[in-house]
Amino acid sequence: MLRFFLRKLGYGLLVLLGVVIVIFLLFNVLPADPARLTLGQRADVASLENVRKELHLDQPKSVQFLLYLNDLSPLSVHSRQELADNLNGVALFSLGGDKALVLKTPYLRRSYQGKKDVWEILTEALPGTLVLALAAMLIATVLGIALGILSAVKQNTWMDTGSVFASVIGISAPSFFAGIVLAYLFGYVLSGWTGLTMTGSLFDIDAFDGRVLNLRNLVLPAITLGIRPLAIIVQLTRSAMLDVLNQDYIRTAYAKGLTRRAVLFGHALRNALNPVVTAITGWFAELLAGAFFVEYIFGWKGIGKVTVDALEKFDFPVVMGAVLFTAGIFVLINLLADLLYSVIDPRIRLSA
Repeated sequence: MLRFFLRKLGYGLLVLLGVVIVIFLLFNVLPADPARLTLGQRADVASLENVRKELHLDQPKSVQFLLYLNDLSPLSVHSRQELADNLNGVALFSLGGDKALVLKTPYLRRSYQGKKDVWEILTEALPGTLVLALAAMLIATVLGIALGILSAVKQNTWMDTGSVFASVIGISAPSFFAGIVLAYLFGYVLSGWTGLTMTGSLFDIDAFDGRVLNLRNLVLPAITLGIRPLAIIVQLTRSAMLDVLNQDYIRTAYAKGLTRRAVLFGHALRNALNPVVTAITGWFAELLAGAFFVEYIFGWKGIGKVTVDALEKFDFPVVMGAVLFTAGIFVLINLLADLLYSVIDPRIRLSA
């Protein structure tokens, strides 16, 4: 098992390295000056040159890339002054002069706009995105598995046809289109009946009570984000259940006198869950990474909205940090999915 996880972790690190290379190359072809973004349009030449030197923009692109990797790496080389000013870590031993080998948390640098630490920006936005993704995945999982089982059990009836038809529409509808329609219909036209609004976050700001939890603002973005995974889970559950229900051991279970409920949930569903677990884990990671348009449409404060705002301002450290963060979530959730396979189906071995 240890070798399996080390191998998967190695693949994940290669994925993260590829992400860093692609985004770094992309931002280096954009016509934006980070020094100008940091100081503003009225900055003098001397100040701009000082900032370029501080941000290593006066170095060749290859050196800039290596310096960024050095900041990201948990084990890196830094001066003791850098360790005291920016880094959360400890010096392991001196390398001569002011340099030392440092063990630290990955340093994502600071925002060009607000001078705020990128890690702090992302951790402040993470709860909103996490709550939104969990709510959307809960809706998609519960309804998707239930409708998939119903569709398989009631095969070739109007229930089956209706579920398949609805899932096809759900797959075909992009999140940004569904979000606009739902926001306008339920948050504006029918807002007097639904009590919902077009925009809002998990917490509202009240003049007297400060931050106030408002779960109503979660309804529309969670439904919008959950539509596509719901449609996928319905079809996967239906297909897997139809395949399992035709197996010999299901007929044997009925022959032993087990009730239909016991056969469906105790035998058929458990063995049909592997592709569904793949969809759930994969889509949960994608929801965390792909909530950009939904958060932007509904004004939901999360990593997606922070990233879109940073893209508009060419704030490279924030965008890079957000992309790396979401890529890391993909890696971790894929590891979790492999572990869940062995729990759900004992026939699968991690050493295989």
